[in-house]
Amino acid sequence: MMTFADKAILFNKNLKYTGPPLPRGIRIMNPFTEFEQTMEIVESFYQKYCNDNNPRHLILGINPSRLGAGLTGIPFTDPKRLKSECHIKYEGRITHELSSVFIYEMIKAYGGVEAFYKDFYINSPSPLGFTSVDNNGKEKNYNYYDSKELIHSVKDFMIESIHKLIKLGVYTDTCFCFGTGKNAKFLNKLNEEHHFFKKIIALEHPRFIMQYKSSEKQFYIDKYISAFDSVRH
Repeated sequence: MMTFADKAILFNKNLKYTGPPLPRGIRIMNPFTEFEQTMEIVESFYQKYCNDNNPRHLILGINPSRLGAGLTGIPFTDPKRLKSECHIKYEGRITHELSSVFIYEMIKAYGGVEAFYKDFYINSPSPLGFTSVDNNGKEKNYNYYDSKELIHSVKDFMIESIHKLIKLGVYTDTCFCFGTGKNAKFLNKLNEEHHFFKKIIALEHPRFIMQYKSSEKQFYIDKYISAFDSVRH
């Protein structure tokens, strides 16, 4: 019988975008094929923290970012946190992602890495990321909802991905969503159409908290913990 780890690893290994072409200037980002060590990291991480048959509650972000999951393959986990908090080997560019800082402070408050990942699985409606290039030639993160054209291109891919995420073995009573604005609006509309989950609980996005509400960080950590405690089995 395949463990949750086996299924999560296979999901990432098989990720491939096969939908319509993306809008001009937007590139698909697939860390699982772009960097040789990423799948090794993914295998180490899930075998360490999810090597069981327990169901988990799903948390959906937006899409992977360049400095976090775009390098490590683990959502909301930058190389710094991968090494210091998850104790997973990483070689290469050591980046710092604001969202990852908040997530791992929250995880510590929850009870630690092992306790958290025993109960929750984080991914995104689009498990692959997107980037654009600015006028100075600098590559930047791009969110799936930043253009109607991109949503149109990747909507079917996201629907298919959510179905596959559910099959990994997640509870469908409650799904958590990072982002109380556009991400929550889109996911709730999608959920009304496809009935993935009984309800979706939206929480302020970690980057929003760190960028605009850092003085109130503890309030949001407590809010996260309270929401997660509501579904503890």
